[in-house]
Amino acid sequence: MGALYRVGSRLFEAGFAAFGIDLRSIGHENIPAEGPAVLAINHVGYLDFALAALAPPRPRREVRYLARRDFFEKPITGRLLYSIRQIPVDVHGDPRQAAEVAQAALEAGDIVGIHPEGTISPSFVPRRGKSGAVRLADSAQAPIVPVGIWGSQRLLTKGRPARPSRGVVVLVRYGEPFRPSGRTGMARTKELMTRIDALVQRNQLEYPQRPVPGDDWWLPAHLGGSAPTPEEAELALAAQEEERRTRRRSELGG
Repeated sequence: MGALYRVGSRLFEAGFAAFGIDLRSIGHENIPAEGPAVLAINHVGYLDFALAALAPPRPRREVRYLARRDFFEKPITGRLLYSIRQIPVDVHGDPRQAAEVAQAALEAGDIVGIHPEGTISPSFVPRRGKSGAVRLADSAQAPIVPVGIWGSQRLLTKGRPARPSRGVVVLVRYGEPFRPSGRTGMARTKELMTRIDALVQRNQLEYPQRPVPGDDWWLPAHLGGSAPTPEEAELALAAQEEERRTRRRSELGG
């Protein structure tokens, strides 16, 4: 593990400690001790990448995440992300360069992290996955470790103010490494998302904290919470994506 990655990890861990985050991991032994692997993680909060990479116990292997190029374009976060060898993805342009970098990382024996849903799910229910995770794993002959994370939406998530409560429990559950067996990319991606969804549901069942009256925004609608339904969330995401495309075209003079 590189020195800068260790420094960045310690900074995140110090932040978790400052907010009293109770970060718990289940199945951490499923992360291969050596060799390539793809960590495929559901996405409910902006800190998912750090929580999944740093959940105890240590030592942990370095994880190289694919992340939106937008984050790399910010002066401070951009320098940090490049220094710890994270991988920018141009979601509005050509993602092939990022895929090539990620494949090279896997072929070098690294772990690559990816959110198959592509963005945070405002309903906190796993969305339909994109095929990038299984294509990467196929091209590098690497196993996929499905990961279910729960509770991180209470810390920092899309459309909510950054006012996390102290003592929030975050569960990170690592599934068994596997190689999808479906005949098509769509079938293999569905197999992956089925595994991720099962891990998330297990976390929800075992989650030790419950919302107080009037503060159930972080609980999915099908569990009695006031989060948007998956259908409502998809409509909101489609509108947001169209707004981003329009802004991007304007910035490029198109």
